[in-house]
Amino acid sequence: MSPPVLSAGVVVVRRFDGEPRYLLLRAYNYWDFPKGTVEQGEDALQAAKREAAEEAGLTDLEFRWGRDYRETAVYGRGKVARYYLAESPAGEAYLPVSPELGRPEHHELRWLDYRTARERLGERLRPILEWAHATVSAA
Repeated sequence: MSPPVLSAGVVVVRRFDGEPRYLLLRAYNYWDFPKGTVEQGEDALQAAKREAAEEAGLTDLEFRWGRDYRETAVYGRGKVARYYLAESPAGEAYLPVSPELGRPEHHELRWLDYRTARERLGERLRPILEWAHATVSAA
């Protein structure tokens, strides 16, 4: 059996009035954090940073918690998603146009509080959000 295909992403948090909000992106009816496949020659953290820039226009992320990450269980046709945690102190997220698609990769983005984010995310991503929220709340 071949090893799983690794994707990397970022749980991006930003404080609004002192309360953490999490950036979620929607493609069709599916909500996720910025993420994508790790390309040849880059490590997972580099890929996560690239995906945050490509999918949400974020280039000012602060990885206050270092290289700590959590991974999903294997899903789909042998995929695993690794998520890092970063803070966006001032950067405004937006949906850049993908040169390959001629349109943004996602339909919508939102900064959501923990409860709302947890409701929107599928079962596979809820443990990732729970880890991120516990980490941010302890800081």
